[in-house]
Amino acid sequence: MTLGRSLESARRERWGVILAGGDGFRLRPLTRTIAGDDRPKQFCPVLGGETLLAQTRRRSALLIRPSRTLVAVTRCHERFYAPLVAETGPDAIAVQPENRGTAPAILLALLRVAARAPAASVAIFPSDHYVSDDGAFMAYVDAAFDAVLARPDLVTLLGITPDRAETEYGWIERDEWIRGQGPGALYRVRRFWEKPSPAAAEMLLARGCLWNSFVMVARVPTLLALIRSALAGLYDAFAAIRPLLDTHRANEALRALYMRLPSTNFSKEVLARQAAGLAVLPVSGVRWTDLGDPQRVQMVKRTAARELDPVVA
Repeated sequence: MTLGRSLESARRERWGVILAGGDGFRLRPLTRTIAGDDRPKQFCPVLGGETLLAQTRRRSALLIRPSRTLVAVTRCHERFYAPLVAETGPDAIAVQPENRGTAPAILLALLRVAARAPAASVAIFPSDHYVSDDGAFMAYVDAAFDAVLARPDLVTLLGITPDRAETEYGWIERDEWIRGQGPGALYRVRRFWEKPSPAAAEMLLARGCLWNSFVMVARVPTLLALIRSALAGLYDAFAAIRPLLDTHRANEALRALYMRLPSTNFSKEVLARQAAGLAVLPVSGVRWTDLGDPQRVQMVKRTAARELDPVVA
């Protein structure tokens, strides 16, 4: 096989995972006003006429085939994701019996992808982000996929170039340059800073640190190895039921497993512990916001209004 064909084959093996299993409690007053019920924010049209999940799926589809995109959801939200199942079929979702945090959700989705494409590269997207330019943002995801081809041993994170000393985000302190130039430049990760103090946030901003978007790209085996290294107990618990995940006994096995799982945060329990296996690709020229609270939603709306009408305060 020629190099060109080999690269094209690797690009065809791109998969996506969208995390849509959260409960969205902090945004509940706003989403209740918009939708009239207690649906989580990812199933609500918080910005514009589309739900946040629909916006994320549309953004992902610019680069990754919808047939190779898996949405991780939680069973108690079934009435909200039922239209997605009707549109795409049950194979497009990974249903968790309960919400146990981002680590189990990612691990379950990865195992589902691995069953179909064991050596694939995968991009992981939260479903509650605002991005000002989908095409520009996905160009960085494309660069991250290419970086993974060159360095399949690393998990590549997208780090957002900050415009303020934000204290409610996680930050990435980058280390030495690895490869690439310009928009595709890749750096090692020195460490993570989770929700720093105001003084620490000012220091991180001055030092050129980046916001952690929690968008990451890696080969499936690399991500699974990272999880196994950081959370051996969680990995082994899923490995024990892995042969059942594509059988009629999957729901029963997952219910029994999730009943005894603690809530586990992927950023804190995996990424922060495994910085040596991580790289960061800086993202600039794209406005990005984690829509974690009503204040950020209002900030995005005010910014959009000013762009449409500069006289709007």
